[in-house]
Amino acid sequence: MQSANSHRPKPRPTASEARDWPHRISELGDLLPDGFVMGTSTTAFQVEGAARDGGRGDSVWDTFTATSAHIKDGSNASVAADHLTKFAEDATLLRELGVDAYRFSLSWPRLQAEGRGALNRTGLAFYDRLLDALLVAGIRPMATLSHWDTPTALRGGWLNRDTAGRFGDYAHAVGEALGDRIDAWVTLDDPATVMLQGYALGTQAPGRALLFAALPAAHHQLLAHGLAVQGLRAADVSGQIGVANAHSPVESLTDRDQDRSYADLYDLLHNRIFADPVLLGRYPDPLEPFAVELRGLLEADPVDLAVIHQPLDFYGLNYTGPSRIGAGTGRTVFVGDPASVTPVFPFHQAPFREFPVTGAGVVSAPEYLGVALAELHTRYGEVLPPVFITSLGAGYADQTDERGAVHDPLRIDYLGEHLSTAVAAVRPGGVAEGVRLQGFFVRSLIDGFEWSAGYTQRYGLVHVSFTDGMTTRTPKDSYRWLQAVLAAR
Repeated sequence: MQSANSHRPKPRPTASEARDWPHRISELGDLLPDGFVMGTSTTAFQVEGAARDGGRGDSVWDTFTATSAHIKDGSNASVAADHLTKFAEDATLLRELGVDAYRFSLSWPRLQAEGRGALNRTGLAFYDRLLDALLVAGIRPMATLSHWDTPTALRGGWLNRDTAGRFGDYAHAVGEALGDRIDAWVTLDDPATVMLQGYALGTQAPGRALLFAALPAAHHQLLAHGLAVQGLRAADVSGQIGVANAHSPVESLTDRDQDRSYADLYDLLHNRIFADPVLLGRYPDPLEPFAVELRGLLEADPVDLAVIHQPLDFYGLNYTGPSRIGAGTGRTVFVGDPASVTPVFPFHQAPFREFPVTGAGVVSAPEYLGVALAELHTRYGEVLPPVFITSLGAGYADQTDERGAVHDPLRIDYLGEHLSTAVAAVRPGGVAEGVRLQGFFVRSLIDGFEWSAGYTQRYGLVHVSFTDGMTTRTPKDSYRWLQAVLAAR
């Protein structure tokens, strides 16, 4: 199996050698190719709020956040950024920013409280208004059918095969209702994190800790994706259809056989079991040392694999950074009650000490974005559809100054480095030459509820005041910077 070790990028310059992106706006604008789509993103659960309004049902994240110990600051998303009532203001922010597209997610429990049946008229009316506001603002909508917010009413969640069928029905109904105004559809977002963090380790919703017994949650999400593509096409939607997967280049902590073996295992669990069935129509061969744990991959129904392997118009890459894997559990993981030790995989993620980290503790290694794109090309070649970077951003604990301004130079540097790296990687002679990269979506337009981190981390280009009861929006320096870059195209 190909490893990132063979072409490990060099460390970034230190802070004292910063590349000064605030003063290289025209240069970055000139780098963006004609027709390259620039956008921002949000996620329904993170920003909408109105958790109990209009007949919305609970999602697994509502249930998970009901136990405050699961969330770093004990908070929940009942109000969040109040996007449900401030969508028009947010559409104006998008127009003034100058982006081409806005990627948002539809709340499955807002549209189907029970995960089945007719679409909720109140929820549908909200998305009608949102789409109208976007189109009036000249913004192309990219809608994700579900971003982690599976209705709690669907018992067993993604461990239950029936959930995949329900999702296909939901996709068809939404396609019939909204399919004439959405430019692009994403079926599911980041099924790898849902399976690994939600069902294998239990650190995110729904909080199950099943280790390898979580693999059915991967297969059922993939099956749901295939059924959703079929449902959207049956609804004759006008927009393009794709999926968004998180990809992380993986390298081993050392060259020892055990470390390399676990690095290959993590690459399979995080990357290949989600991309291979979608793009190649088959699961990767289970690694010999783990044949028992991964036997479900060999037993996959060929009929299911044919459903999963649907023709796609694009492939979405969500990128946060690389993964360095070593043998051994590394550290104990606690979920909820610290007296209860969660089972752990027999490997761990080791730090990249040669690279800086964001405020959220995520390694900032833009060079590996080129590696991720190159690996997609190497593994999937001509069957790889055009690619969008569907989510990329940096979390920091931003603070306003005495005048109410938000200065976030680290986010500007992060975005400048990653955007320029992505464009350079796919140019002739670049490390990922041959990848048809069509766009880049910054995470995110506005601050929101950051999953298990609650409100302790912020990813938005626009600051949201969560404590004044008004959810006031204040564009950050990074918003003004990106606005200038887009104007310089």
